[in-house]
Amino acid sequence: MLTQAPRGTRDVLPADSYRWQYLESRMRTAAAQAGFREVRTPVFEHTELFLRGVGDTTDIVQKEMYTFKDKGDRSITLKPEGTAGAVRALLEHNLYADALPCKMYYLNAPIFRYEAPQSGRLREHHQFGMECFGAADATADAELILLAYRLLSGLGVSNLSVNINSIGCPKCRPAYHARLKEFLAGKVESLCADCKNRFERNPLRVLDCKVPSCQEQVKDAPSMLDCLCDECRAHFEKLQACLRTAGIPFAIDSRIVRGLDYYTKTVFELITKTPQGNLTVCGGGRYDNLVEQLGGDPLPAVGFGMGLERVLMLLEGEGIELPKPALLDVFVTYMGEHELKAFALVERLRAAGLKADMDHCGRSLKAQFKYANKTGAAFTATIGDEEAANGTVKLKNMVTREERTVAVNEAPAAVRTMTEE
Repeated sequence: MLTQAPRGTRDVLPADSYRWQYLESRMRTAAAQAGFREVRTPVFEHTELFLRGVGDTTDIVQKEMYTFKDKGDRSITLKPEGTAGAVRALLEHNLYADALPCKMYYLNAPIFRYEAPQSGRLREHHQFGMECFGAADATADAELILLAYRLLSGLGVSNLSVNINSIGCPKCRPAYHARLKEFLAGKVESLCADCKNRFERNPLRVLDCKVPSCQEQVKDAPSMLDCLCDECRAHFEKLQACLRTAGIPFAIDSRIVRGLDYYTKTVFELITKTPQGNLTVCGGGRYDNLVEQLGGDPLPAVGFGMGLERVLMLLEGEGIELPKPALLDVFVTYMGEHELKAFALVERLRAAGLKADMDHCGRSLKAQFKYANKTGAAFTATIGDEEAANGTVKLKNMVTREERTVAVNEAPAAVRTMTEE
């Protein structure tokens, strides 16, 4: 157990970390192009934040949170999602007082869910999330959907589809709840234990149940789209118009409700078809009441979350190779008595912006060359007796085998010249 990672967690090893770094770079670029800036919130928050924000009828709160008491007898929870923490930061630091909208994103943020590990989502997984506060217009919803779609399709994820729905607002949702409860009234005994509880407290949650028998019971349930108020209907129609204008294919799926209680109006999912079935790779929506619910003034908001592990899994499944950077530009080899000169040369090369290293294990010169090959270094820079006496270094292109002897202080420039030739 000591040398085994806990179930539902996974190490990112040095040989694989470049894939994460490339994906994170693409995500940062996409966020910056739309005017979003990074926020970093704590890994844990006060439990009350999630009870009030996420909703006590959700599976996350009822079953999946990692909650514990700290030494001050305060209830603390590891983040099960990113939005509530972003709202807390917005309120604590008065970000709503700045020019709106306030656009924030978080990246490689660890999320903790105590659930059976599943495809592309572990008990500790990492999310790219985007949150836009202070924009009520449907163009803000569309902007996020388009950003996620273009990011994923640009990475090479195929068979992508955008599914959207509206789950209304507190003005029109009670009427739908009444219709839904009337529909479910004769089916309650056929529902799972969780849905029997949801029937009374939040019947909309029944539509999100993954138990096959419950899915069968709700397949003919009335649609929220038939109960939308004028405001929600106009918002949903404008969202569709924005997506059509951008040329992004989408479908309306009245069964999307998402797994969090704070959503209002727009909810959406980006889904890809895999040999194992459909897989949700990004999900989000509008949460116009959450800021007020957590103690702030009313402030509209919309956002999404995207799992990094799941994106990387999809790319790997489709055989998409992400660019792998060279580990080293130059590996310095040396005769044993010239170790300090080699050390000084490595520092000179690094100071010039090159990735450089040397042997730290007392290998023979021949073994150093073998190790240099294993590192994939583009060049070796050798200091033997002659080079040490003359203040020079012998550069060798490891691909073309070209060799060139230059003064030590000219080595960085010579490497760049030989690279460009």
